[in-house]
Amino acid sequence: MTPELINTLGDELYDALEGCRVVEPLTNRHPDITIADAYAIQQRLNARRVDAGERIIGKKIGVTSKAVMDMLGVYQPDFGLLTDGMVYNEGEAIPAATLIQPKAEGEIAFVLKKDLIGPGISAADVLAATEGVMACFEIVDSRIKDWKIKIQDTVADNASCGVFVLGDRLVDPRGLDLTTCGMVLEKNGEIVATGAGAAALGAPANAVAWLANTLGRLGIPLKAGEVVLSGSLAIMVPVKAGDSLRVSIGGIGGCSVRFV
Repeated sequence: MTPELINTLGDELYDALEGCRVVEPLTNRHPDITIADAYAIQQRLNARRVDAGERIIGKKIGVTSKAVMDMLGVYQPDFGLLTDGMVYNEGEAIPAATLIQPKAEGEIAFVLKKDLIGPGISAADVLAATEGVMACFEIVDSRIKDWKIKIQDTVADNASCGVFVLGDRLVDPRGLDLTTCGMVLEKNGEIVATGAGAAALGAPANAVAWLANTLGRLGIPLKAGEVVLSGSLAIMVPVKAGDSLRVSIGGIGGCSVRFV
């Protein structure tokens, strides 16, 4: 792809984000798009957000669980950037009209106290660099029509980032088994999904190590103070105005979100 086309597609996705509308899948219109092209489009999209006043505060890992892979038909992880414009507080109402086709994921968020610069990062390195973990909701959203995405579409669309909510406790992960900790996700008082830490590439710390090493090969560090969303622990749950959700993760805590 030419730099001009990359910029055009990045601008198209940014305009779709701002206008709360969908676009046709990029892979339908440009069948030769590569994953490298898609990340270049993502860079353009995020540069537009930063130029508009947002600040990068972390990263997210997407498509880490088999449940999400099967739902999307995408079978490898990806990553996107988190900005301060995506954050909602615990229990705060999210206006559904600001999202397009949102789905909720229960995840474990890592808050870093040291930089992680790959390649060569292990899960043990991740835990040593982590200040604490939190239960969180990532509300994924897609600017791609009807979620008809291939890996290149979701990568270009900043890994289908929407907004996220961090939970009510920050917990030292070294006293926990993040692989076996159980997750329960409730929607309007009913359990709609269950999972465990192992859903995220075998262990959430493995997912963060994958991210550190993938970014490291691109010359991008994970920085102290950043938030890293380590991937969904179960299926994605569609949400709409009027819905209330809570996720509880054993040993870590909970997180609540509601939509108006």
